[in-house]
Amino acid sequence: MAPRPSRKRALQGALAVLSLLLAALAAAWWVPLPERLLEQHSVVVEYRDGTVAHVFLAPDERWRVPTVLEEVDPAYVQALLALEDKRFAWHPGVDPLAVVRAAMTNVLRGRRVSGASTLTLQLVRVLEPRPRTFSSKLVESLRAAQLELRLSKREILSAYLQFVPYGRNMEGVEAAALAYFGHRATHLSAAEMATLLAVPQNPNRRFPSPANVARLQAARDSVASRLLDAGALPLGSPEARVTPEAVLAEVRATPLPSRLMPFPREAPHAAAWLRAQRPGQLVLRTTLDAGSQRLTERVMREAAPGLRAQAIHNGAAVVVDRERAEVVALVGSLDFFDTAHGGQIPGFATARSPGSALKPFIYALAIDEGLAGPEQRVADIPAAYGTYAPRNFDGKFQGLVRLESALSQSLNLPFVKLLQQLGVERFLGTLRLAGVTSLNPEPGHYGLSASVGGIELTPLEVAGLYLALAENGQARPLRVLAEDAPGEAQELFSRGAAWLTRRALSLRDRPDFPARRQLTGLPSQVHWKTGTSFGHRDAWAAGSGPRHTAVVWTGNFDNSPSVHLVGAETSGPLLFDILEGLAPRGRTEDPDLAVPPDLTQVEVCAWSGHLPTEACTQRKLVYAERSHVPTAVCPYHQQVEVEVATGLAVSPACRAGRRTEMRVFLSWPASVRRWLDEQHRLLPQPPAFAPGCEPGGARRAPQIISPGAGQVTLLIPGLPADQQEVPLEAESEEDRELAWFVDGEFLASARADERVWWAPSEGTHEIVVSDDRGLTARRILKVRERR
Repeated sequence: MAPRPSRKRALQGALAVLSLLLAALAAAWWVPLPERLLEQHSVVVEYRDGTVAHVFLAPDERWRVPTVLEEVDPAYVQALLALEDKRFAWHPGVDPLAVVRAAMTNVLRGRRVSGASTLTLQLVRVLEPRPRTFSSKLVESLRAAQLELRLSKREILSAYLQFVPYGRNMEGVEAAALAYFGHRATHLSAAEMATLLAVPQNPNRRFPSPANVARLQAARDSVASRLLDAGALPLGSPEARVTPEAVLAEVRATPLPSRLMPFPREAPHAAAWLRAQRPGQLVLRTTLDAGSQRLTERVMREAAPGLRAQAIHNGAAVVVDRERAEVVALVGSLDFFDTAHGGQIPGFATARSPGSALKPFIYALAIDEGLAGPEQRVADIPAAYGTYAPRNFDGKFQGLVRLESALSQSLNLPFVKLLQQLGVERFLGTLRLAGVTSLNPEPGHYGLSASVGGIELTPLEVAGLYLALAENGQARPLRVLAEDAPGEAQELFSRGAAWLTRRALSLRDRPDFPARRQLTGLPSQVHWKTGTSFGHRDAWAAGSGPRHTAVVWTGNFDNSPSVHLVGAETSGPLLFDILEGLAPRGRTEDPDLAVPPDLTQVEVCAWSGHLPTEACTQRKLVYAERSHVPTAVCPYHQQVEVEVATGLAVSPACRAGRRTEMRVFLSWPASVRRWLDEQHRLLPQPPAFAPGCEPGGARRAPQIISPGAGQVTLLIPGLPADQQEVPLEAESEEDRELAWFVDGEFLASARADERVWWAPSEGTHEIVVSDDRGLTARRILKVRERR
């Protein structure tokens, strides 16, 4: 029996409806979602406590702060749903009950009184604005259904909170909370909730402005009243027993914001630098501390006028929390908006010559290697290392000086000599172990000038090194983003070497108040060092206080010099202002009062600091690294047997028949005597030997000082050779007569404390020096014409 026509038509109709539904589902998945859902948002940089430090405009020139549903006040979300979409949880994008209710109300009133818009429909209109026509509503309904199919309810609600308009170029509840109230939407008062719910209903006529105050207040109070009637505004804890009437009265009494607050734009250099470091990351939670950042910025800002008057236009600062190895303040330049002088360059990440700021690390490494001790006297006299002839900052030399004093006074020659003994690559390896990445990786690229600023480091890298010094030689990677895991510590040098280095760096008080300790009675607890690059282009100060390590750099990004760019004068006072401003109030215990267990006391010559000989009558105890105690004995004190009658030295071979006694004399190195003679300064010398009493032989061959090993001499074309003479200098254990030979031909004889000059010619030459016992030393010198 054939099916009846009515049943056949019903089946065809059902199939048609099913086909339409399937086509609609296919279209919902095939048609792309609104493009604005993928729009990039504002990048937000936060302080360590989550407060906003800096907000960037989104690429479409809107303020759209990233909004996370779980971080928005839950009471606000509940109020939003109660006000705008009670059945949000179950409707498919369009609320049928709301549509029927709105239609009946509008028909009965004879005009449009209410609508049936859901949050999903509102989101569609925000993402794709259309004219208010019937066809537009149909398209919007289809789009709303598509969103419901493709996205979860949580995703739709999150998108609404992200894109809801709040007037002008502001979108999202987080951006509105910052611009209206100056804080995030995490915790909102009843008045703030009502305000944030009222504005999106008519954003351009209700956003905070003097012209909109009356309209906004009326809308806010109306929204608050409706929410309280629906029980959708929080009344506080049950114990408080607050009535809806009291809450409404409080809302009405709460002043409205009369204008939009500017978005936070603090720490601009750090914010821009971090955004470039982490492209695509919308929220950057830093380790910066708001109080430390503002204090450091204020110190640098207040110094700017005086620095500019000295032709110094840029400065940078880094402050690190010692306990956590976290950067708490970053200043990139004196004025971010000074475009004429590169004000937007992040100076804290820009490599510059550190001058003498790296000497403490040569000092610590030398102590660990047993090459030197703080009390040992070292030579501070002119010397040449090939073509490199370092000089001190003031152009003066001090002769023999204690190494600890040499570091405190930032003398150059002793540290060039130490670096030569230590090895340049060994030193550079230590810097790299500490996290320094600015160095050229090519072996042999750097020479001995690395000890006095012949390399370039960033203030961040220098801060990492000084943090290691403060933390007993343990280098840890500096953290700037809270999400970065703490790095593994690397030992650069021993605890004892770090302690001895800090002690040397604590000898100087702040440069603009050198009597601070005497007048205040406060312990120093600040160990610090300055650095000034060649040509007065960079001035540094770096050091640590009880809780923080800081680095200050001043200079000009275009490398223009200024005679005022001296570390102690321009950067030193700023360093102390920062460290003292951040230091804990009141007296704190100085941890350096306790001597590290890896140090031991060693008896040394009181004058020279070397291990004493019998000639050292005055001695003292000093600290030295237990496993690397210096082994060199005092080379200066000499015990000489002299004839009482003549005062001349005698030897065992001629002692008979003479009345003798032992006397102690200071014996100065030939290089020091030579320098002092040039300064027209005389030193007492050990007595000469009596006739027939000369010693039987020298213990060590002479040592050529000049020309230096590997030296290449360049001749200036057209200038006579006798005006380009090369100095020949040597050290000799005994004050002997030395004979100099060039290419096998005798040149001249001179005592060890005298200099011989030779007029060079192009080619490769062998320089030989021989003492009166036949002990010799050789050196190859290359001479070529300058091209």
